[in-house]
Amino acid sequence: MRLTRLSLLCSLAWLALPANGESVKMLVQSSPLAGSQYYAVSEVWPQIQVGDRLTLVREPHNRHDRQAVRVEWRGRQLGYVPRAENRAIARALDDGEALEARVSRLRADPDPWRRVEFEIFIIL
Repeated sequence: MRLTRLSLLCSLAWLALPANGESVKMLVQSSPLAGSQYYAVSEVWPQIQVGDRLTLVREPHNRHDRQAVRVEWRGRQLGYVPRAENRAIARALDDGEALEARVSRLRADPDPWRRVEFEIFIIL
């Protein structure tokens, strides 16, 4: 078994888990959505809301980035985890870690890198 940073954080955070056995979400990353101008963000903009759950999908055979992690909302591709920030998330997904992603901020900004921000949590 490979020990990743996220695995190490999980191991350390285990000490802080509630005694009642409830799971805990720990924020791992907050990022802008990369590539949103090329995907469905403009089509779904009227429906998407802060707090909406996102799906993270590994694309290990992506010809542009072997660590690519696609971001989807209700089955529609919105973009990607930024390349500069995707290595740990890709590894965690490859290792079967329980991750959850949610929309954390929406802005009607002309800069596509500022329109959608999301957070990724690990479930402990």
